Amino acid sequence: MPVCDICCEELLSEAEMRTHILLIHTENVMTCPFCSLSGISYDELNFHINTAHIEKDCQDTSATVVDSGQKSSNDWIAQSPNSTRTSNVNAKNMDKVSQASPQSPSTGTSLSQGTSTNLKSSPPAAATANGAVKLVRTTQNSSNNPSKEREDGRRKSKQKRLSSPIKEGCFACPMCSLVCKDCFILQEHVELHLQDQAEGAGPEVGTSTEVSSTSSGRSGVMRYECPMCSRSCSSSSSLQEHVELHLEYGSASVTGMCILIRHSSEDLTLARKLQEEEQQKWREAATRREAEDFKKLQKQFGLDNSGGYRKQMERNMERAVSRGQMVPAEFHRKKAEMLESLASGVDDGRSKTSGLMGALYRYYQRDASDCAHVWLCAETGHYSSSEGDKGWGCGYRNFQMLLSSLHRMEQYKLLPVSVPSIPRVQALIEEAWGQGADPQGASHFNHRLQGTRAWIGATEIYAVLTSLSVKAKIMDFHKPTGPGDTHPRLSEWVKQYFSHSASRGARLPPKIVQTTLPPIYLQHQGHSRSIVGVEQKVNGNLCLLLFDPGCAPKEMRKMLSQDTAATVVRRVRKFPGSLKHRQYQVVAVEGLLTPEEKQSRILNSRTLCAEKIP
Repeated sequence: MPVCDICCEELLSEAEMRTHILLIHTENVMTCPFCSLSGISYDELNFHINTAHIEKDCQDTSATVVDSGQKSSNDWIAQSPNSTRTSNVNAKNMDKVSQASPQSPSTGTSLSQGTSTNLKSSPPAAATANGAVKLVRTTQNSSNNPSKEREDGRRKSKQKRLSSPIKEGCFACPMCSLVCKDCFILQEHVELHLQDQAEGAGPEVGTSTEVSSTSSGRSGVMRYECPMCSRSCSSSSSLQEHVELHLEYGSASVTGMCILIRHSSEDLTLARKLQEEEQQKWREAATRREAEDFKKLQKQFGLDNSGGYRKQMERNMERAVSRGQMVPAEFHRKKAEMLESLASGVDDGRSKTSGLMGALYRYYQRDASDCAHVWLCAETGHYSSSEGDKGWGCGYRNFQMLLSSLHRMEQYKLLPVSVPSIPRVQALIEEAWGQGADPQGASHFNHRLQGTRAWIGATEIYAVLTSLSVKAKIMDFHKPTGPGDTHPRLSEWVKQYFSHSASRGARLPPKIVQTTLPPIYLQHQGHSRSIVGVEQKVNGNLCLLLFDPGCAPKEMRKMLSQDTAATVVRRVRKFPGSLKHRQYQVVAVEGLLTPEEKQSRILNSRTLCAEKIP
């Protein structure tokens, strides 16, 4: 029988010898069994034992070395007296075991399993299957020296315990009746079974006679049962991995390991189920939050079908009556006036303040010591938000301010004579959509503004001006251009807009100029205002003058008085440091459109693009 050169392990066949050397000595750290030498290769360890420990390992042995024409590894086959191994294998494996000690060409006798042989001379080398010559090691009878024999037996027993991690208990083959005392022998034996099974069954037939049916009762589904526990596997490869786990951790922990594996599988299934339930709950919660946020946005932008200008005005007046702030008679009178205004389509003028541009001009003539130049737009009325549009009507009110200025100019006499009410402005925007202007904006509002509290912006102002044959352009200041997220380029552009027309034909422009240009519509996130002028300080800094629809008429009328004008001007004046929104858009009027230009702009508004600065 083959004997390992390093640990003197007795093995059944050459295949088991190769597996033993690979798993025990080659893949693991090489350590000398006789001294503390380690960390070397297998060939170096073999050379070290044969040279440094020859007196310990070969004191009572003799070896005959026969050279061959090929280089082969030094395989040693040792037969000790009464060394017997019993195994119950199938025919193919029995042949492999019985041929572990080949026939000697000189004597013509074969050494088979279960035979006690006493070799007293050095036989010649045995020929292998590929023609190579093996090194056969023979052991003399050591009955003459019993103390040395006992010492060698203890040394070999110790080396066997060190070389094999599992030596206690027997391991039964799951596919035949073979019982092995070494886990690595069983592993090699099972791999032979699986290899023969794959070769004989073909690529589509993966079952064998040793496969048992599942206990679930499903016909046609074959399972591979582990010989060491009650676990069944779905394929031979998974069975092999499972058996290797048994062999790796030892038979003493087989039951606990199987229970641990089973519990781990159940825990994993439970964890996946809980994770799926948690993900489902999270998706449902996210869907609910998204729906709630969408409803909030609809309510914020007036698209929740909660009524428009008329309903909000009526609710606010009813609330004032219930709080005692308005008598019922006044309620009915204001309601009748509101219905009359809505029917005519003309704003009732209750929130309008006139004469502000003249008051500004007079203020700067009196007190403008720190200003180098001031440019003002044409006469413009201020329209404040009322109870019917508070919170959403700033865009409509700024459009009314723009129209109030255009009505005073001769070139825009084709426009409606009076300033329309907010519901009428909504109807005008819907008419512009009907002509084909800004189809994307129309689809955003579902082609409907009347009866809603929807916010409008620069694109809606551009669309309605185009439908009225007014030439306008949108300038987009899409990112800050100054320190602290400010927009100095916006102030420079406004100054250029007002000063360009005022400086025509004049070598030295006057200090305070009221131009004939209409105000500029200014839009940013959540609000819009109207630019009615710009200041240039002595140090060169620019300040915009803004009319805010959120300012009540009572406050704006203070500008008409010399005593309180300075307070209102401070509120109207906006330095660049106070304009810190991420993006600003302006709509500037440039004249009238011909019918051809109007139709061209309507067609081009299908992909509406603004001029970006910078």
